[in-house]
Amino acid sequence: MAMAARLYDSFEAAGAAVRNLEAAGIPPQDISLIADNSDNWYRDDAGPVDDRPEGAAAGAGVGAAVGGGAGLLAGLGMLTIPGIGPVVAAGWLASAAAGAVAGAATGGIIGSLFGADVSDANARMYTEGIRKGGSLVSVRTSAVNAAELEGILDRSA
Repeated sequence: MAMAARLYDSFEAAGAAVRNLEAAGIPPQDISLIADNSDNWYRDDAGPVDDRPEGAAAGAGVGAAVGGGAGLLAGLGMLTIPGIGPVVAAGWLASAAAGAVAGAATGGIIGSLFGADVSDANARMYTEGIRKGGSLVSVRTSAVNAAELEGILDRSA
C-alpha cells in the first residue's frame, strides 16, 4: 500500500482536499487529516484539549459543522501529540498517532508516519509543518492510482 500526502497552509484548504478525495470515491477510512490546534480554533464537546487518545474520535457534531460533510471531516477530534502540541485529527493516521500517545511514545506523529513508509525527511517536514500551523492530508492507496490522488491533493495545495 502506498501513501500520498500534502501539507496545507490552512485547515480550509486541507478540508477542500479531503472533500475532493471523497468526491473522487476515496473511502473516508483511507484518508487522514491532522491540523494544528495550538490557538484553540477548534473545540469539541469533550472539553479542553488534552492527551487522551479517545479525544481523536470525539467531536463528530462540531466536526460536521466545521467540515460540512458526513465523511472524514465529521469525525474530527482533538489530542496532543508530543513534539507538536494540540491538534485536530481524523482518519487512519490520527488513530496511529493516538496509539503512539497512549503508549507514551515520543514524537508520536513521526513514528506513525514511519509506520506508513514515509521517509525520515518527509516525516520531519510534515511534523514541522503541523507544528507551525499547517494541516496534513494523507491518503492510503495502491501504487496504481497514487499519481491520480496526488493530482487531487494538488488542487487545494
